[in-house]
Amino acid sequence: MAKDVSGSMKHIVMFSGGIGSWATAKRVKERYPSEEMILLFSDVQGSKQEHIGEDEDTYRFIEDAAANVGADLVTVKDGRDIWEVFKDKRFLGNSRLASCSHELKQKPARAWLEEHTKPETSIVYVGIDWSESHRVASIERNYLPWIAKAPMTEAPYLTKPQMIKWAESQGLKPPRLYSLGFSHNNCGGGCVRAGQGQFKHLLDAMPERFAVWEQKEAEMRDFLGKDVSILKESINGDVRALTLKDLRLRHEMQPSLIDVLDIGGCGCFVEEEAQ
Repeated sequence: MAKDVSGSMKHIVMFSGGIGSWATAKRVKERYPSEEMILLFSDVQGSKQEHIGEDEDTYRFIEDAAANVGADLVTVKDGRDIWEVFKDKRFLGNSRLASCSHELKQKPARAWLEEHTKPETSIVYVGIDWSESHRVASIERNYLPWIAKAPMTEAPYLTKPQMIKWAESQGLKPPRLYSLGFSHNNCGGGCVRAGQGQFKHLLDAMPERFAVWEQKEAEMRDFLGKDVSILKESINGDVRALTLKDLRLRHEMQPSLIDVLDIGGCGCFVEEEAQ
């Protein structure tokens, strides 16, 4: 593929620690082998270690992945965890509005771009694939005045399992959450954008981590004094809160009532949050 711009450029990959961002970095490196490339990792881990934020294996993976790609890894960090952000905002994140994405991912990355790069000599890359091609227009708009691209939305088209096999063929061990059945490697297997099925899987695969999420959600409900929750459910057209405690009890007594197909999704570097 021909270069889109002339001259020496910086190529900045928004590196989430997921397999898609690694595959994106590999494609960028193949196309621009002699130009400067940075893997920019926004770490959402706070100062406390409570199974909140990144999975422990993510840090191993990003180091290995950076070495495999042959690019410099830069880490930026706000310092708060998602629950501290929710308290500061006085709003519990959910699928509609996840201020954690804006505060802990987007803002630190944008600040780094503004300090260390210039739009006319830099290109930003995001790790979505062809199944999310409908997001490309918003990505391009949100990153202006920088040019933003998503190489994995282009041919040859790869599925996530194919990306994982690609990594393994190069001797790179993928993040452990994939082998545990998670669809992404963000926020330790949880995410306020996730659905009932995702949190059921977290409960099954990592009950101690689910317990922390359940506790933190309960603390936020007490802090706000409101009937709020990460999850929602609709009964006869009436949308109401479904707490993680509710989900756990339902899993124990009436698992058939859990919508296992409700997985949700992550959009940390894709969608700008309304603030």
